[in-house]
Amino acid sequence: MAQVGEKAPHFALQNSEGKVIDLDDYIGKGPIVVLFFPLAFTGVCTTEMCTIRDNMKAMSESNATVFGISVDSFFTLAQFKSMNNLNFDLLSDFNKQAIRAYDVYNGDFFGMDGIANRSAFVIDKDGVIQYAEVLDDAGHEPNYSTILEKIQELA
Repeated sequence: MAQVGEKAPHFALQNSEGKVIDLDDYIGKGPIVVLFFPLAFTGVCTTEMCTIRDNMKAMSESNATVFGISVDSFFTLAQFKSMNNLNFDLLSDFNKQAIRAYDVYNGDFFGMDGIANRSAFVIDKDGVIQYAEVLDDAGHEPNYSTILEKIQELA
């Protein structure tokens, strides 16, 4: 997996509106939180994204940018974002480039090959990973308090 202290792997992915979001455009502006999640509209993924939504005020106060990334199409992510009133960008890694670059590729998720392991990365303004958490069990959520503490340290 992408490790703490390493340069964050680059990605340029479509958001839920079909616009390409390039990680490089956000480097230098504040902490970046990258959350890989297996699939939109699944129970734990919905809970995770809604928890992030509900904590966006604290993250915004630290000038953090948040990206939720899954292998769903940007069309699916648009519906997921709308239905859950999410207030941050969801990015489509439909071609599985980012999950491979961050080494969070899951080859067997209920028989499906090529889904992201649930994971969280916090990247500093220099583009270096300062926090990395990859969960083996998709039924667990990332450590939200540690993520928030890390972005507050980096603000």
